[in-house]
Amino acid sequence: MGLVIVTGGAGFIGSHVVDKLTSMGFEVVIVDDLSSGSEANLKHAKSTGKVELLKLSVSHRGFVGELKASLPGRPEGIVHLAAVVSVEEARRIPFKAMEVNVGGTVNVMEAAVKLDVDAVVVTSSAAVYGEPRSLPVREDHPLEPVNLYGLSKLAAEKTAIIYRKEYGLRVAALRVFNAYGPRMRPGPYAGVVYKFIHALLSGEAPIIYGDGLQTRDFVYVGDVAEAHVKALTAKASGVYNVGSGVETSVLDLFRLLCTLVGRCPKPRRAPPRRVDVRRSVADISKAREELGWSPKVGLEEGLKATIEYFNTSKTGL
Repeated sequence: MGLVIVTGGAGFIGSHVVDKLTSMGFEVVIVDDLSSGSEANLKHAKSTGKVELLKLSVSHRGFVGELKASLPGRPEGIVHLAAVVSVEEARRIPFKAMEVNVGGTVNVMEAAVKLDVDAVVVTSSAAVYGEPRSLPVREDHPLEPVNLYGLSKLAAEKTAIIYRKEYGLRVAALRVFNAYGPRMRPGPYAGVVYKFIHALLSGEAPIIYGDGLQTRDFVYVGDVAEAHVKALTAKASGVYNVGSGVETSVLDLFRLLCTLVGRCPKPRRAPPRRVDVRRSVADISKAREELGWSPKVGLEEGLKATIEYFNTSKTGL
């Protein structure tokens, strides 16, 4: 197996991608400035002796030159996950979101051209769709993001696609829905699954915004990582939804987690959040047909594994 670059490889999804690549025999250069990722996520990957961590931001002006100078050889592909990944963070620090998500993608695509890589996989988001007009959401759905995060991911995705057209690169953009699982990011910009688990394991009452009937498509991180690897090894080109294909309300998620944790405090209520999409679920038939990918881990099984991870590691709790 050859060499692959993974940007954001010390992060939540990125570290799982690295684990899958090393298990297949690939050598991996991880590019991560560790602003949100953690070297602790790379403990298993480092034990294989197949990874090298390059502490560098994708938005750095000298990114391409520094990356080229640090590589042990010509990479076969790039998996680009480095990004500002929170709706709230993008709203509070919009310049950073654009600098990292858009400017960083320009740098990565420039590197792909100069390194003559065989394939690039860019992590996009379901946020590019905005409020769905029809469900499940297909890849040809209109792209109308309702927040700055979605706008930044759409601009990044479009940037990668233009590079594909101009330079003949093989580029796959994966529109990931609500990923969850071990190594989820803690802190103020954490997602709803982490916030619910953190509250329940800490004996606190979680916050539910609005009526809790808003829905999401929760997809296990191991399945998300597998989709990235399949897109890379297939040298796929195009856009693909990566989700579970199952619509779950926030209230149902809360009730399931209560059952799995074994306690169910009365949740605190808060007003609906601005520009919060009401319903979301992916049509994943294109990924099934063209990538040979489909999710393997159901929501209950995935949540059990996630709870066990946080119970055992106490990471972020």
